[in-house]
Amino acid sequence: MWKLVGFTAVVTIFGMVFLAPSAKANRNFVPDWTFQGSSLAQFRTLGDVDWHAENGEIVGVPRSPAGGWLILDRSLQDTQFAATFRCTGGCKAGVLLRTQTTADGIHGAYVALPDGQNPAGSFDLKLDTQGRELSREPLKPAGGMVRVMAPPAAPRTSPPATSARPGGGPMRFPGNGLPPGSPYTRPDYSYHVGEWTPLEIILDANIMRVWLHDGPESGTTNGEADDDVASFGPVAFYVGGTGEIRFKDVELKDLGRRVLPDEQISNRFRMQHINDFYYGWSATAADVNHDGVLDIISGPFYYLGPDYKVSREIFLSKTSDVTSQLTPNMVNFAYDYTGDGWPDLLVSKGRSMSLYVNPKGELRRWDRYDVLPAVWGEIVAFKDVNGDGIPDAVYVGGGYVCWATPDPKNPTAPWIVHKISEEGYNVPAQHGIGVGDINGDGRMDIVSPHGWWEQPQSGMPDKPWPYHPAELGRWPRAGGSVGGAEMAVCDVNGDGLNDVVTSLEAHGWGIAWFEQKRDKSGTISFVEHMIIDDYSTKNAGDVTFSEPHGATFADVDGDGIPDFIVGKRVFSHQESYTDPDPFGPAVLYWFRTTRNPKAPGGAEFKPELIHNRSGAGSTILAADLNHDGAVDIVTSTNRGTFIFWGKPKARK
Repeated sequence: MWKLVGFTAVVTIFGMVFLAPSAKANRNFVPDWTFQGSSLAQFRTLGDVDWHAENGEIVGVPRSPAGGWLILDRSLQDTQFAATFRCTGGCKAGVLLRTQTTADGIHGAYVALPDGQNPAGSFDLKLDTQGRELSREPLKPAGGMVRVMAPPAAPRTSPPATSARPGGGPMRFPGNGLPPGSPYTRPDYSYHVGEWTPLEIILDANIMRVWLHDGPESGTTNGEADDDVASFGPVAFYVGGTGEIRFKDVELKDLGRRVLPDEQISNRFRMQHINDFYYGWSATAADVNHDGVLDIISGPFYYLGPDYKVSREIFLSKTSDVTSQLTPNMVNFAYDYTGDGWPDLLVSKGRSMSLYVNPKGELRRWDRYDVLPAVWGEIVAFKDVNGDGIPDAVYVGGGYVCWATPDPKNPTAPWIVHKISEEGYNVPAQHGIGVGDINGDGRMDIVSPHGWWEQPQSGMPDKPWPYHPAELGRWPRAGGSVGGAEMAVCDVNGDGLNDVVTSLEAHGWGIAWFEQKRDKSGTISFVEHMIIDDYSTKNAGDVTFSEPHGATFADVDGDGIPDFIVGKRVFSHQESYTDPDPFGPAVLYWFRTTRNPKAPGGAEFKPELIHNRSGAGSTILAADLNHDGAVDIVTSTNRGTFIFWGKPKARK
């Protein structure tokens, strides 16, 4: 029996049952179809194989090396498939998508599973009418941050542009893909004969993406499947050779079916949409025009308070295309860095950071100065690291974890960069950074997903800080960099020790808090307490969303304890299936911190939805814009720029 999942009512249609969503076998999507039965009545067979079902598993034993097929009776075009398989003996197995039957036979986009001698691969497969293989041609390599592979570009008439990356070459971690001293161990993605192996396939538009063990997309399996390869048809299972194949936890999703949830806004907040377009991933606030009212700055605009209906350009504006572009305005922050009494703007422009100097009331665009040309991280924290009262920029760049501050004698010149780590942080698009006093000595330490750096006493030579490895993130599914958004450093459980609250993968799953522990000698360690994870787990408040790229912390409910504010960055890698569940609702949540001695670690986080149609960008602003005692939240995403006005009566 196949069970269709996705509705609260129980209705039988075409012999299938609709059920309410629950924790699923796979972690990355909520399926429409799940095989849970002991009958293959909804399949047809082809070739020389004994197929049967038992205890929710599909089992195939070939009667001859040529083998044969088990074909579902439901056709799909854009499909997400997940299963766990086990191939024993000398079995040769695979999965065919968009299985089309024509007068000449059968063809489709085929994923050949590894067999211990040959790796997985993707092919244009053609069969005769009896299911015997006529030909298989490897699919052209495909993937990346696109949904559709375009035809090859015309030949260049001039040499290609020089790489903008430092040194002109690719940026990668050395050795095993980790910076020096990192506590992580790269997962083993290799295939082992006779063991259960998780498999996921996405065939959307003309790109087929394949994952084994939920690891990085494989260069041997991702391929271009145009309509001449396969356009529409069912999923089919194959086994040949001399062994047995078993598939369990088989789940399917029709990617052509998208459901827009009813819009929801928390009764704690009032929403104001101040821009409708995709200009930036971040927002900040400052009194730009000296009228005593905080204004909002996001991307190329500032919005004048108190009603935020009038905006002006800081620099020339240009919207980004959600499908094929990423906004260059990743993060921004406002402060009077020039010391003239007017707030200036720091904004990342791609991988560099520029200072725009306030023209002191003149109604014109602001002058630009490039002050940090080598910011590789997608998250920058603005905190006063050295205690001089000026917020510094804390980031990853040039291969190091750094903090930078302006030269007080020449703030528009390149800033003074302090490298606190050893060299080796060489992956662009680093994720996760935070600032706070970890060891309780009164000095600001710097935190990353790889651990924390202890700030030495003032007056020490400018050299790397003492490093304390700690896993404060999770190895990413897509093979990028570990870590998520801005990391909160605060005392979660009230024991007097600062803990860390963070998302684990900016482009994956997971939010957790890390409880600080100290042994008798005072050595610091951290214990992970999961808050929410993926679709296969039980999560706080039954809340599940991917891509928790933007986050901050503030006392939303007024109980004196910081809460965690985080949201989904929809289409982080454009409109593609590079990341899991990219078309999921664009949610923004705050997680109420509740101290509870009976909870693991002495605290728990209770999610409350703020909005489900906007999400978060790279950072989130939490500030009392109108000085009414309530926290207001500002986000800027590819849906526009939003203010969520906190209601004072909603606070304790």
